[in-house]
Amino acid sequence: MAQENTSTGTPAPHPVPHALHAGHAAPPVPPAEPTPSTWGRIDDEGTVYVITAEGERAVGVWQAGSPDEGLVHYARRFDDVRTEVELLETRLVSGAGDPKHALSSATQIRDGLAESALVGDLAALAARLEYVIGHAEKALASAKAEREEARAAAVARKQELAEEAEKIAADSTQWKAAGDRLRAILDEWKTVKGVDRKTDDELWKRFSKAREAFNRRRGSHFAELDKQRASAKQRKEELIAEAEAISESEDWGETAGRYKDLMTEWKAAGRAPKDSDEALWQRFRAAQDKFFARRSTVFSERDAEFGANAARKEELLVEAEKIDAAANLEAAKSALRRIQEQWDEIGKVPRERIRELDGRLKAVQDAVKSAEDTKWRRTDPEAQARAAQFRERVEQFESQAAKARAAGDERRAKKADEQAAQWREWLQAAEAAVADR
Repeated sequence: MAQENTSTGTPAPHPVPHALHAGHAAPPVPPAEPTPSTWGRIDDEGTVYVITAEGERAVGVWQAGSPDEGLVHYARRFDDVRTEVELLETRLVSGAGDPKHALSSATQIRDGLAESALVGDLAALAARLEYVIGHAEKALASAKAEREEARAAAVARKQELAEEAEKIAADSTQWKAAGDRLRAILDEWKTVKGVDRKTDDELWKRFSKAREAFNRRRGSHFAELDKQRASAKQRKEELIAEAEAISESEDWGETAGRYKDLMTEWKAAGRAPKDSDEALWQRFRAAQDKFFARRSTVFSERDAEFGANAARKEELLVEAEKIDAAANLEAAKSALRRIQEQWDEIGKVPRERIRELDGRLKAVQDAVKSAEDTKWRRTDPEAQARAAQFRERVEQFESQAAKARAAGDERRAKKADEQAAQWREWLQAAEAAVADR
């Protein structure tokens, strides 16, 4: 509430902060409706006055009821404007509001305060408006700076892309990757907007020149590549000779590793002339296929043993899938531990059965764990405490409603009833969640 001016008996005005102080806390504006007589009066003829720093000012005439009702009417009008100003501020601070619109609205309200038909702390409201105007001005300045920053960033990005293209044109020997990157640069170039025409043309000339230089250098490279394909053919014939020599080996692990190395060397040798490269590859692959076919036969015998292991694990699964964790959790856990121990002792199964068999066992494990988790949740003290907290809030608001109704304040009683209803819904949900567990 405003302090009283000792010389006039009227409330002293609140100081109006400059807009540049918008970074400080928002100046408070007291609501007028609770104590309208603090901010104005109505004389015997019905003239309504508001108290300002300069003295009283007539703001209207009231003939529709008692003076007290009239003051409340004008105070509510003040509070409506106060709410509007607070909403402008809130939207500005949250970033949801348009700074230009907020500045226009706040300025319009401020400029009309001197003739406004309101009863309330006009000085405090003016201070709040200056605060909002300051925020809006700073937001507009920030938006302008962001646009300028975006333009500068666009220029900088195209400069970076042009420099990268020039570096690729000068140094890169990764022809496919470099060509892909130049195409990607071109695609990105088209998306970068906001550069002035003159600067954009200059940067485009640099980029275009770099692409042309790269294409010329790449053409020269592939001309030289044809000379290298003859030596690639000779190297691949050497690799074929070794691949054929070790195709009868029974050292499965080491030989398989050597074939892997030979494949790496084959790829490193490069492409032979087009008319012979495929025939060379077929000879190299035939040698590999011969070795791996022999190895496969040996491994098939081992797979027979793994198949027997799979059958034993299936028997265990039949027993495991009969476990009823809901009936007796501890017994279920004990049975599952025993089955898991036997499972590990059996050993490996065919590769194509691993996921299936392990998946079925995991389903049983998950069921037991789920039952264990459900048992824990039923005794969760946090859920019980939360329901108790909601119940306490319901009782609190019901008590407030009863007190307000007894005092004749139906508006406050209704509001308390609504709050109690909301908390009652949350209480019911919390109790239902506990019951479901």
